[in-house]
Amino acid sequence: MAQPNGDHNAAAKPPPTPSPLRFSKFFQSNMRILVTGGAGFIGSHLVDKLMENEKNEVIVADNYFTGSKDNLKKWIGHPRFELIRHDVTEPLLVEVDQIYHLACPASPIFYKYNPVKKLIGVRSCYDEGKRVAETLMFDYHRQHGIEIRIARIFNTYGPRMNIDDGRVVSNFIAQALRNEPLTVQAPGTQTRSFCYVSDMVDGLMKLMNGENTGPINIGNPGEFTMIELAENVKELINPKVEIKMVENTPDDPRQRKPNITKARELLKWEPKIKLKDGLPLMEEDFRLRLGVPRNN
Repeated sequence: MAQPNGDHNAAAKPPPTPSPLRFSKFFQSNMRILVTGGAGFIGSHLVDKLMENEKNEVIVADNYFTGSKDNLKKWIGHPRFELIRHDVTEPLLVEVDQIYHLACPASPIFYKYNPVKKLIGVRSCYDEGKRVAETLMFDYHRQHGIEIRIARIFNTYGPRMNIDDGRVVSNFIAQALRNEPLTVQAPGTQTRSFCYVSDMVDGLMKLMNGENTGPINIGNPGEFTMIELAENVKELINPKVEIKMVENTPDDPRQRKPNITKARELLKWEPKIKLKDGLPLMEEDFRLRLGVPRNN
């Protein structure tokens, strides 16, 4: 007699056959790597790193949730390809720290924290897109044997950031170069941790080449208030600009600092570039694109 639906005594489904790429490494030669989001900020730097090894690259643009889902579906039955996503990925899924969002009760943010989120806030669609993509990755991992890697990345900065993308580092540098006030959202004591893009890419590469599925936090645990960041940019770029307090955006996290213990222990990775050393590199890139020469 057939077992009724939901009978726990029914025979367990055998685990799927693992991907033949389980032990592959991204530094192998003649490897085909599909990078979605490869023209973006972090994605373009990741492509540069991959191309150092003369691999063939295919770069396409994709959106987040539906892109993750469609890429995973295409991955089944195509064992010769590694799938990498920016903001995502091996598929390596690169999540942002918004998966933790407002409710994280402690800092630094630890990997096992189970976020309780505001589901109907103005930023919820962004946050939930990250969580559902991560869920999809694990579902395909469990059901189809796809090898995956999941990184939860924190604030990243460096050359090639969109000048007017609204992120705080690019905002401050662009404002300073344009002789505009540095607009700090109130109260100014909220914190962020900033990882230089080359450190971020090195962390992602170590995750992709390792054997740990994740999720693993990748970021710089050095923590700065927004006032401190503004003062650093002002001192570095334009001491004459003023710092102006403005109204905050809804649901803005008050504290954001990664716990990178797992990255240190499992990946042997930690960031090397300090904020005071990374900001000048980003300044030069912005000066070039904005056409603002340095006054000697």
